[in-house]
Amino acid sequence: MLHIIDNHLAAGCQPLLNSMFTDRKRLFVDLFGWDVPVVEGRYELDQFDTQGAVYIIFTGEDGQHAASLRLLPTNRPHMMGTIFQHLCPAGVPAGDRIWESTRLCLPQRHGAERRRELRNRLISAMVDFGLARGIDCYTGVIPEAFRKEVLAMGWRAEPLGPAVPTPGGAVGAFIVHIDKDTPSRLAWTGTYVSEKPEVAA
Repeated sequence: MLHIIDNHLAAGCQPLLNSMFTDRKRLFVDLFGWDVPVVEGRYELDQFDTQGAVYIIFTGEDGQHAASLRLLPTNRPHMMGTIFQHLCPAGVPAGDRIWESTRLCLPQRHGAERRRELRNRLISAMVDFGLARGIDCYTGVIPEAFRKEVLAMGWRAEPLGPAVPTPGGAVGAFIVHIDKDTPSRLAWTGTYVSEKPEVAA
C-alpha cells in the first residue's frame, strides 16, 4: 500500500516512520557505511527529517515499511543547498516550486527485481505528488551509475554538474522536470505506475 506522510507528527504515523527509519539505518549505515546520525542505535534520522519533509512510503502485507523516499522543499534547508553545493557549478536550483528527492530506501531483503518494481512505484508516486502540488522540478544527488538510469527514464531530465569521486563511489546531481506529460513519458520506458495513496496530513 502507498502512504504519503505530509506531517510526521500526525496521529498514528510514528510506527510506520520508525519502521522506515530502521530500514534506513540497516541500508545506509550498516550496509553502505554512511557517516550519518543514528538515534537510539536503531533509527537513521538527519537534520532534514523535520516537519517540512514529506515521506512517500510503500508497506508490505504486514503493514511495515517496504520502500520509501523523502521529499524536501528547497525554500527550506535541504541537502543539496547545505552539503552538496559543490556538485552544482552553475548554482543549486531552489524555489517554491522546486523540491528535492532524497533517501531512496530499497531494502536488500527484497531482491533485485522487487527493488526495481518498488523504485518505479516510488518514482511514479513522486511524479503524481508533484503534479498535485504544483511542483515544477525535483533535484537530487545519487550515485553516478543510478544517475545515468534516472536521466534516461523518459522525463525531461539533465545533470547539474559532473560526477564527483567520493569514498563510496562517484556521485552527481540532477534535475527532473514535472509536466502534465511526464507520466506518459515515463510510461514509454515502463517506469510509471498509477496508484491511489493513503494520505496522512
